[in-house]
Amino acid sequence: MIECPIPISDYPTITLAHGGGGSLMHQLIDRLFATAFHHPLLRTSEDSAVFEVEPGRMAMTTDSYVVRPLFFPGGDIGSLAVNGTVNDLLMVGARPLYLSLGLILEEGLPMETLWQVVQSLAATARRAGVAIITGDTKVVDRGKGDGVYINTAGVGRLVHQRIMGPQQLVAGDRILLTGDIGRHGMAIMAVREGLSFETAIESDCAPLVGPVMELLEAGIEMHSMRDLTRGGLATALVEHAKTSGRTLEIEEASVPVTPPVRGACEMLGLDPLYVANEGRMIAFVPADQEAEALRILRRHEVSAESCCIGRVTDEMRSRVRLISQIGSPRLLDFLSGEQLPRIC
Repeated sequence: MIECPIPISDYPTITLAHGGGGSLMHQLIDRLFATAFHHPLLRTSEDSAVFEVEPGRMAMTTDSYVVRPLFFPGGDIGSLAVNGTVNDLLMVGARPLYLSLGLILEEGLPMETLWQVVQSLAATARRAGVAIITGDTKVVDRGKGDGVYINTAGVGRLVHQRIMGPQQLVAGDRILLTGDIGRHGMAIMAVREGLSFETAIESDCAPLVGPVMELLEAGIEMHSMRDLTRGGLATALVEHAKTSGRTLEIEEASVPVTPPVRGACEMLGLDPLYVANEGRMIAFVPADQEAEALRILRRHEVSAESCCIGRVTDEMRSRVRLISQIGSPRLLDFLSGEQLPRIC
C-alpha cells in the first residue's frame, strides 16, 4: 500500500476542530485528495470545476453511499461509490467522464482508514476511466456518521442516438443477465452476521464500462439496460414490466446463483432474486441479436458468465412470470420492505 502523504502520527484521527479549515483540512485537500485524484481541474482551487465536453446529449446522475461495514470482501465504500455512479450512467448508454466527490467524515475516524478509502476511490476511478474533478469534505460529531458517508455525482456523454428504457421493450426481446446474482448483498451480510463458508463470498462490485461500450459500438439494438442494485434482479424486472405494460417470462433454471450465496440466503431466509448486486446488469435485445450480444459480453471478465434468462412475451399484463425448475409458474412483485439495509 502507498504510504499516506499526511503523517498519521501527527493526525491519527479526524477531529471536529479540523472540520471547517485549519492545518489538517488544508493538508487533506492539498496532500491527500489532490495527490490521489490527480487532475488539472483539481489544482485550480476553485469552488467549481469548469470543463468542456464534445457536442452531444449528456447524462448526469447522483447517489449516496452509507454501506456498513466500510470494508467488505471484494470491495469497500470507495470502490462502491465510483462503480455505482459509473454504472448508473452506463445504463442509459453514456460514457462516464467526470465525478464529483462529497465525503462526510465522522469525528474520530482513523486517518489510515480515510487513506485506504481514498486510495480505493482513486484506483477504481482509473479503472473505470473517469476523473474526479471536484469535491467537498465535512466532519460530523462522533457517533453521528458511522465512519464515512460518500456522495458522488457523475457526468457522461451519450454515445448513441436511440431512445432506451422499459417503454422500448417489444415482444420477443431476449433478457440477458451478465453473471451470477446476490453476491454483493450476501458478502456484506456474511460479515455482519459472522457467517463463514468453505468458499468465501465476495462482492461483484465492478464497473461495466467495457461490455456496455462495446455493445453500443457494435450496433447492438439495446432496448433497455438496468444494473441490479437495491432490490436485485427481481425488482429490476418488475420495474420493467410495470413501466412497459408487458409480461416478462423468466426461467429460474437459467438464473445463476453460486452455492455459497444460495446457502447464505437459505440461512437468513432471503430470496437471492431480490439481493443486491453491484457489478451485474440485465439487457433487453432483439432475438436476432442475442447471440452476438452474448459473444461480446463474454469477452469481458466482468460479464464472462453472461446468459439469456428469459424473454418479453406478447401479453400486455404488466407482470413478471418466473418458471420454476419444476415447470410451475410464480409471479414476482416488489417486496413490501427492503430486505437488506445499508448495503450501498
